[in-house]
Order: sequence, then structure tokens, then C-alpha cells
Amino acid sequence: MASPNKRTISDSGSDVGHVNVGMDERKRKRMESNRISAQRSRLRKQKQVEELLGQVTQLQKANRELTVSINVTMQNYTEVESRNNVLRAQVIELTDHLRSLNSVLEIAEEVSGLALYIPEIPEPLMKWQVPVPVQSILANVDLSQY
Repeated sequence: MASPNKRTISDSGSDVGHVNVGMDERKRKRMESNRISAQRSRLRKQKQVEELLGQVTQLQKANRELTVSINVTMQNYTEVESRNNVLRAQVIELTDHLRSLNSVLEIAEEVSGLALYIPEIPEPLMKWQVPVPVQSILANVDLSQY
């Protein structure tokens, strides 16, 4: 005789069916939850990709602006360097001319016996040397590759 605490084979079979229905329901809910979670994950990833693409666009724009600014600055630098070289050459030429005039005054002073005022050449002008072309060490770099 079977005790009331033990289940019979027929009782356990119906419980298994009921458990299977419960397992199917839990499985279905879990799959639905996973599907929703995956969708949220895809949306987050899509939003992140869009934000990164926006950053790329902003950085490319900033890069182009910096490249233009660098090119303008280099052009200005070259123009100023050229003007400075012209001015250096003029200083050297005028200093030589002043030396020459002072020599003429010294000769005139000796020949005439009169004391003439011969201005001294300022010290900074005496130190000038022939300008050496300075080559720029900066290179025109295409920064868009970085």
C-alpha cells in the first residue's frame, strides 16, 4: 500500500507536465527579457557609434582649421623672414656706406688740417654680418592622417 506522503507514478507524471509548462513559461519570459536587453544594448551601441562619428566630424573640422592656420602662419613667417633679410642687407649696405664716408672725412681732415666731426659707427652696426639664409625647420605636414 502506498503511503499518503509518496506520490504514485501517475501523480508524478502530471507534475512533470505542469513543471514543463512552468519551465516553458520561464524560458519564454527569459528569452523575451534577453531580446529586450539585446535591443537596448544595440540602441546603446548605435548611440555610442553616432556620438563617435560626431566627434570624428568635429575633430576633422578642427584639423582642417588648424592646417589652414598653420599654412597662413607659415606664409606670414616666410614674408617676415624675407623682409628681415632685406632689412639686414640694407643695414650692412648703409654701415659700409657710413664707413666709407667716415674714411672720406678722415682724409679731408688730414688734408685740410681742420678738426672735423666724424661720427662713430654705433657698436651694434659693427657686429652685423652678411645674412645667411635661414631655412625653416618646419615641414608642411598633412595632419589629417593623424
